[in-house]
Amino acid sequence: MVSSPHEAMHRIFQEYPGLFSRVSEVLGVDIPAPTSAIALPTDLTEARPVERRVDTLLRIETEHDGPFVLAIEAQGKKDPRKTASWPYYVSYLHNRYGLPILLLVVCQDQATAEWATRPISIGVRQWQTLTLNPLVAGPHNMPVITDVAEARKDLALATLAAITHADNPDVGAILKTLSAALRDTPEAIADPIVELTAQGLGNRPAAQQWRNLVAVDTSFYKSFISEEIRDEGRAEGQAESLLLVLEARGITLADEAREKITSCHDLQLLRQWLNRAATAATIEEVFAGE
Repeated sequence: MVSSPHEAMHRIFQEYPGLFSRVSEVLGVDIPAPTSAIALPTDLTEARPVERRVDTLLRIETEHDGPFVLAIEAQGKKDPRKTASWPYYVSYLHNRYGLPILLLVVCQDQATAEWATRPISIGVRQWQTLTLNPLVAGPHNMPVITDVAEARKDLALATLAAITHADNPDVGAILKTLSAALRDTPEAIADPIVELTAQGLGNRPAAQQWRNLVAVDTSFYKSFISEEIRDEGRAEGQAESLLLVLEARGITLADEAREKITSCHDLQLLRQWLNRAATAATIEEVFAGE
């Protein structure tokens, strides 16, 4: 799985298509709740050597207002090229499906969200032929959810809110709330949320906070991240055992060698070093062949 905030910000709508109606409510737009949703091909390339792909594309069915197509773009930074590609997406999709089109842009920082909110106009100064108004979800308008009961009411929205607030100074409280809300949730529901949250946090410091929270109850969390955490825990234990054996046998360690051991997460390699440490006279013999 690609560990990328960009992936999480749009893929969450593939996992939970109904999330958009709650997001639109937060954004102040009255969009009817979906009765069903179908993922559509994201390739918008025509018979020309110009490839264009929207991040996520859904056909949303509603009970009374008919269907519409929802295009979702995850935007990590300002990109002037989007002033050309977004109107293209909307006009192409309208022509292809003959349905109303909505564009939702999901951001993780205030500046990008403000930039994405600006209408995109095509025409001349005297008359705008086409104006595109994206819906934008980001830290400026997504709720900061720090109440466990509130998070449990809508786990998908709480997950998206946590992802969009990845740089919030209070992200620790937000993640703690989400983790607590998942504690009694069935695995089939919790697993994708755990993974999407980890993906959405990327390599930010908050990602380690999330990993620590998930690790509190590894008997419950069975997702890829908890498996990884368990492996890391085993590796740390092996590294600690190796250091104790080396100390007991009087083998001197330079800082570089100590760092090599403590930063190693390869369980098999650590076991090899530990076995060699039982008879080796120097650290070079422990690392022999590595």
